[in-house]
Amino acid sequence: MKAITSERKDEIKNKSAKTTRNARSESIFELAALGLLTAICFIMCFTPIGYIKTPVLSITLMTVPVIISATVLNPRDSAIIGGIFGITSFIQAVSGMSALTGALFQLNPFFTFILCVVPRVLEGWLGGLIFQGVKKIDKTNFISYAAGSLSVPLLNTLLFMSALFLLFYHSEPIQNIAAAKGTDNVLGLFIAMVGVQALIEAGICFVIGTAVSKALSVALKKVRK
Repeated sequence: MKAITSERKDEIKNKSAKTTRNARSESIFELAALGLLTAICFIMCFTPIGYIKTPVLSITLMTVPVIISATVLNPRDSAIIGGIFGITSFIQAVSGMSALTGALFQLNPFFTFILCVVPRVLEGWLGGLIFQGVKKIDKTNFISYAAGSLSVPLLNTLLFMSALFLLFYHSEPIQNIAAAKGTDNVLGLFIAMVGVQALIEAGICFVIGTAVSKALSVALKKVRK
């Protein structure tokens, strides 16, 4: 009886040690992934990789790291990477790299920070939640990655434009754009500023994000076995 009790104690001890090692490994992986995705965000921000420039706005590929964090990590980490994306966007506003947000920064630096950062944090968090929610009912093990990859760029456009109109709709730069587009209402300006551009952005990020995040997920499963 004592031998059985001793063996049971050893078994429990070994399981506890294994659980601790697994938790430590997951924490290290999470930190490493966050560091790598942060570096990728900054590289994309300050090189032509991250943005396809248009006369008014930029078609951004910066949502791809957010998509990866939403599908490979978790909503919290995805919100962090979304925040990093937002910080790089704010740096562009401060430095004048972005004509639109640069002009808005001259009007109100605080509102510009909110505009650049908050929508991107929310897109990461919500994108992660959408991925996890769909994954629970996804029997194909593919639809969830597609949903996560599509939701992030769409949320980026919707949340950023909503914040833009909420904070700066009556500002001179936005009204100048409205006049140039020949519209005097919010919906018309939204469509004029976004239009086909948002669909192209979502389509590109959807294809890249789905392919990369799915491949990474498969690779990580093999490594962890």
